[in-house]
Amino acid sequence: MDYPKKAIQSAFTSIVVNVGLATIKIITGILGSSFALIADGIESISDIFSSLLVLFGIKYAVKPPDKNHPYGHGRAEPLITFVIVGLLVLSSIFIIYQSILHIQQPHSTPRPYTLIILTLIIIVKEIMYRRMNRRGKEFKSTTLQADAWHHRSDAITSFTAFIGIAVAIIMGPGYEAADDWAAIVAAVIILLNAYLIFRPALGEIMDENLHQEMIQKIRDIAASEHGILETEKCFIRKTGMYYHVDLHAVVDGDKSVKEGHLLAHNLKDSIQREIPEIIEILIHIEPDHY
Repeated sequence: MDYPKKAIQSAFTSIVVNVGLATIKIITGILGSSFALIADGIESISDIFSSLLVLFGIKYAVKPPDKNHPYGHGRAEPLITFVIVGLLVLSSIFIIYQSILHIQQPHSTPRPYTLIILTLIIIVKEIMYRRMNRRGKEFKSTTLQADAWHHRSDAITSFTAFIGIAVAIIMGPGYEAADDWAAIVAAVIILLNAYLIFRPALGEIMDENLHQEMIQKIRDIAASEHGILETEKCFIRKTGMYYHVDLHAVVDGDKSVKEGHLLAHNLKDSIQREIPEIIEILIHIEPDHY
């Protein structure tokens, strides 16, 4: 499967959707007297920049290894994720600050038609979240999953804006600031989501042991491989959408170096055939007795 190409297509689709929705939100918010919707549009602008970063990060991360980067450029992915998290945090702080200022100023009740626009936006954003999150998990891409959460956070801000505007319209005079309070609630939720995005990317940078399922699958493949008696150490390092594996395999100690070398190559081929996202495997052969 061509992971990089499909990941790039997903990032490009995200950019197009975010540009369209940000424009609709800001225009509707201005015409419909809803700061929550304007704030939602501002958050969508940060989505545009984050999607551009995702596109750049994926294109850079899939560059082949070179002299200065023998393990490839995959670590660019979590680094870009950190930048996206930073954008989420900054946009949340901006929304909170502007909402507090707006609460202190008299303003008119939002227009009812803004609720229709918000309903459509919530539906589109939730669809985009599910699509991008599925692609992110499929391609093992932290940046695509971060971009997916950007869509989900956008859906959340739109939903809270919907509630705030509905309260302001239904309750009438005195409740005009309900959508501003809704924007603050949405910003806090975005901050929590930013941490959820940040945590796995940090684990990837720190080579945290987060791949037990893949380790077990590798051991199962090795157990069924002719000539491999058992496996010992198995370490996995994620770089972008691909993985590097260090594996210690035990073979008959009476076999020659040439035979052990052949067994290692056969095992490597079997593992990469079953788990194609593993781009490189270093197999250390251990004798069953000394």
